[in-house]
Amino acid sequence: MKLNKLMKALAIVVPMAVLSACSSTGNTGSDSDMTGAGQDSSVTPLKQEQEMFAQNVENGSLTDEESMVWFAFNDAVVDPSYNKMLELNANYLTNHPDAKIVIQGNTDQRGTPEYNIALGEKRAQAVADYLEALGVNASQISTVSYGEEKPLVQGHTDADYAKNRRAKIVYN
Repeated sequence: MKLNKLMKALAIVVPMAVLSACSSTGNTGSDSDMTGAGQDSSVTPLKQEQEMFAQNVENGSLTDEESMVWFAFNDAVVDPSYNKMLELNANYLTNHPDAKIVIQGNTDQRGTPEYNIALGEKRAQAVADYLEALGVNASQISTVSYGEEKPLVQGHTDADYAKNRRAKIVYN
């Protein structure tokens, strides 16, 4: 089991390391970019984003884009498009070991209540596993499934159903 988690972590971290090694800083060396010899007072965009995220957590003002993972129909696989958002959450949690989260798994109203509770739990656990693979301590994470009981929208279109298939990260 531990080997499986290690493989998941490596499958996530290695490609990110390779991609980050290929990036450039974009520094042109112009005078306006320089702050003086031996000084680096610049704040990287990533650092700024992490600081803004931390401020949103502490203010209780996370947006859906910072706390929600949506899923395909009848699926509990985290789409790679959520990598950056989950990395921000993982960074915050690893830098704040006393912080705790609840991941709330949800489904649309199709399917039996029992099936939807199980699917909601799988979705919440998929996000928890992803965060743990990024280094978050398992003791900081709990999961709950609401199944179909807490829809974001009440409609019955495919778009409405899609909005209800989600896992939400809630900081305590």
